[in-house]
Amino acid sequence: MHNPNPLTSRRAFLARWPAAAGMALAIQPGAASAAETTLRPGEFNVRQFGARGDGQTLDTRALQKAIEACAQNGGGTVHLPPGRYLSGTLFLRSWVTLELAAGATLLGSRRLEDYPPTISAIRSYTDIYTERSLIYGEDLEHVALQGRGALDGQGAAFKGPHKVRPYLVRLANCRDVLVRDLTLRDSPMWVQHYLACDGLRLDGLTVLSKCNANNDGLDIDGCQRVRIANCDIQSGDDALVLKSTLNRPCKHVVITNCLLSSDCNAFKLGTESNGGFEDIALSNCAIYDTRLAGIALETVDGGTLDGVRISNVTMHNVRGPLFIRLGNRARPFQAGMPPPGVGTLRNVSISHLQATGADHTGCCIAGLPGHPVENVTLSNIRLQFAGGGKADEARREIMEKPEAYPEYSMFGVLPAYGFYCRHAHNLAFHNVELSTIAPEARPSLMCEDVDLLRVFAWSALAVAGTAPVMRLESVRNALIEGCRASPGIGPYLRVGGKDTAGIRLLANDLSQAGKGVEADPDVPPGAVSPGDSGP
Repeated sequence: MHNPNPLTSRRAFLARWPAAAGMALAIQPGAASAAETTLRPGEFNVRQFGARGDGQTLDTRALQKAIEACAQNGGGTVHLPPGRYLSGTLFLRSWVTLELAAGATLLGSRRLEDYPPTISAIRSYTDIYTERSLIYGEDLEHVALQGRGALDGQGAAFKGPHKVRPYLVRLANCRDVLVRDLTLRDSPMWVQHYLACDGLRLDGLTVLSKCNANNDGLDIDGCQRVRIANCDIQSGDDALVLKSTLNRPCKHVVITNCLLSSDCNAFKLGTESNGGFEDIALSNCAIYDTRLAGIALETVDGGTLDGVRISNVTMHNVRGPLFIRLGNRARPFQAGMPPPGVGTLRNVSISHLQATGADHTGCCIAGLPGHPVENVTLSNIRLQFAGGGKADEARREIMEKPEAYPEYSMFGVLPAYGFYCRHAHNLAFHNVELSTIAPEARPSLMCEDVDLLRVFAWSALAVAGTAPVMRLESVRNALIEGCRASPGIGPYLRVGGKDTAGIRLLANDLSQAGKGVEADPDVPPGAVSPGDSGP
């Protein structure tokens, strides 16, 4: 639904404030108490438009009248004083702020017929997911949702497939959007979806939604110039997700000072990646009680993931701290379009990451044959895993699964308890410390088909039996530097693969290892330069 001739001049908007306030005061006098009708310039109180706020009367028409009056008078603030306002779909307008006071709740109707189907003009893969929402806006500018109140979708009342479960908030192709300080609770479907918006600021939001399926906490989809800060998200599906379900990248996104908890993944790029992701920064966040991955970076529907920086993140009780995947599900963003080609995943930096309470699956960084993950650096990483891996798990053959849905557990228990890396180019680990609660019979690091590998100051507890601390298969041009072997281990490094070449060890202390380096028979002579590899 499009905004009819919005007034876009800020000067005209400000000039009309007094007239707007006067109009609001003239509507239905005596319908609310004096305290409820004391208006600021440019403010429209929904009580004066007939809203009851008793949690029983359907207030949709009265609330929409207030929004339209505000827009037609140049914009301003539509104010919901304390109360419970039962409503179906509300359509926002440009230059309008919807403000929920402390004690005010916008309560989503439990009747599907109160949410008219609304198809956005901008098309994307999410067309198959939704056509209904409690708050909707398209082609708007200078629009805001704010206040100390709450949106409550009463989501448990809705059963069935995607399209019969409304979103709480959906804004498409909007510019200069502010959403702050609200509590968003119990959505029937995704909690918030911002599609192809430009200039989006989300600040101080609390999301509490685990009442239904697909309860994503926050979906940023093909948006650009995005700032997300100080949010507390507890969601039944992925907590904070960047997507690109159309041919437009998610670009220039900054996320900081957030708390994330999810029954799925906490922070994810993907699954939909058609438009790609560029220049994304996440910092100073705490992730806890998450059933799948803490951080998942996924490109499986074409598109380019380029320039992701993550720093200063703590995790507790997260099963898989980190998952990076370049796959080829190849789903087009519109029906009838040809499938996209394999995308690109490159230039990722993750630093100062600490996690406790991970399960024994391990972390995966995986591309595809001929399509490596490129330029990934992990530094100052400290991870604790459950451990308990067996020797036969260290020998597991891992299938490629290019078309599979990406998930941290998609390959099962990995052959390494810390990091399993396959099909990568220019991969670096700096100052990584790994530990397990139960004894382990798998290596802490396994790399397969990796070109240009650097491992500096790697620290891992001794593994049981004859498993090495590191295992390299078909690795070319690797430098293992500044590492120290703990007492009681067998070989520190085992190397295999007929195309292995250029493996060099430098400035390591492997004196406590039973053996510094073991090479399988298929490794070419001279492929490994053991240097100071110990016994």
